[in-house]
Amino acid sequence: MYIEQVDKTRLPHHIAIIMDGNGRWAKAQGRERTYGHQEGAERVHDIMTAAVKLGIDYLTLYTFSTENWNRPEEEVAALMALLLKHLEEELFMKNNARFRVIGQIERLPKVVQESVRYLEERTKNNTATCMVLALSYSSKWEITNAVQQIAAKAKAGELNPEDITDKTIDEHLATSFMPDPELMIRTGGEERLSNYLLWQCAYSEFYFTDTYWPDFQEEDLCKAIVDYQKRQRRFGKTGEQVTENK
Repeated sequence: MYIEQVDKTRLPHHIAIIMDGNGRWAKAQGRERTYGHQEGAERVHDIMTAAVKLGIDYLTLYTFSTENWNRPEEEVAALMALLLKHLEEELFMKNNARFRVIGQIERLPKVVQESVRYLEERTKNNTATCMVLALSYSSKWEITNAVQQIAAKAKAGELNPEDITDKTIDEHLATSFMPDPELMIRTGGEERLSNYLLWQCAYSEFYFTDTYWPDFQEEDLCKAIVDYQKRQRRFGKTGEQVTENK
């Protein structure tokens, strides 16, 4: 079993996941897409619990992209209702897990905004895994927003253009509170980033699986981690210049 093969001394600090395949999974079951989203929401609970058990510091889940607003109105409404249902305070408190959100939160329904902000505040002092939901998020929005903030500071004389570095951009991104993901997982058989953490994934290791998100289990997460631990991360250097993952 892959669970037993995981080296807990060399875990990625941050795992990001594109949870893909809910709709196709439901179709294969002869059910509506909303059924797939319901099952997918259950997997979020399972994978967060598994991340806590393993000792992963950050788990970021691509939950709802800015492009998802273009889906049929009834599907978007169902997704928002599911989100509210599964923001369970008890789940986070019993796991000592923190909760954060990145994205255009102001576009979400008011009741969803209130729920996510409450849960962020309620769990801010917990010390185990921080589960981050990317809601109404796109990487192009995030980078554009960061550039606008930096430009405004430069115009106001608070920042010299010559002093702008990649670190400056890091500090103005929605993800500035956490490290970049060492491991990016995408379920559902697709092999693309879909406008997710484009800046942050410059040196991430990628793991693609045909498994649909509703079927993704703790064992699948551990399989991805074991695969990651077998790789040598070079960061543009030669193999002789790089040590193994830590």
